[in-house]
Amino acid sequence: MKWSSISGTPVGRAVLALAAAMVVALVVTVANSLLDKVNPTAPGPGSAGAATVSGKEIGDLVATLVVAKEGPMTGYTREKFPHWDTNKPEHGFIGELATYTKCTSRDVMMLRDATGKVTLDPKTCELTVPSGAGWQDRYGFIDKKTGQLGPYKFITDPSKVDAEHIVALAEAWRSGAADRDEDTRRRIANDALNLVAADPSANRSKGDQDPANYLPPGNFRCAYIEHYVKVKIKYALTVDTAEHTALRTAVDDCSRRGEFK
Repeated sequence: MKWSSISGTPVGRAVLALAAAMVVALVVTVANSLLDKVNPTAPGPGSAGAATVSGKEIGDLVATLVVAKEGPMTGYTREKFPHWDTNKPEHGFIGELATYTKCTSRDVMMLRDATGKVTLDPKTCELTVPSGAGWQDRYGFIDKKTGQLGPYKFITDPSKVDAEHIVALAEAWRSGAADRDEDTRRRIANDALNLVAADPSANRSKGDQDPANYLPPGNFRCAYIEHYVKVKIKYALTVDTAEHTALRTAVDDCSRRGEFK
């Protein structure tokens, strides 16, 4: 019997689905192998906010992303991504940050991204912000009136800082997280690699858009691309065609400007 006649049967469709799953699994395995070589500890952006990979390394990672049509938003709520979880080793906060086990991933991210001598009480998880300390936004946002990059904000009140998901949770949902279990979605929402302290104005201008429609206009742009790609690979999330093209273009641009090491 010819394959063309078999493929239309239930058995044929099952074989095709299995083959597709095996291809995706193989691509993810290769991509994660590259990811381990590039940056096995996968720290968050930190105060420097600079890219940590070469243009070739990030280009190789982009090439391994699985391109697929985005899924629908059916069934999505932020509650499907439990946060904020207590700080666990799996969330990737390393060194001294790993000792704050009673605090949430948001608390620890705030400490990590602070400028100046901000402290976090390991028992009460309260942040203390001395004079001159706070959070420096690096995303930036375009002023609608002038069309120019607005002034970067420096925020001293921790309640007025947004915990930004670099791969937005809604974007993760459309890219495959809808089919993951709750534990995987919890890890996406609390991963140090996917979190950065941001100015609410900058965060709101992004919303749940992917790089085809949004990239930070400020000096965090190239580091953002690095983290975005790594999160997508780490959790086997897909990219659509426009998103993939935008990422390749952005990588080329960052490389030309010397933003990658």
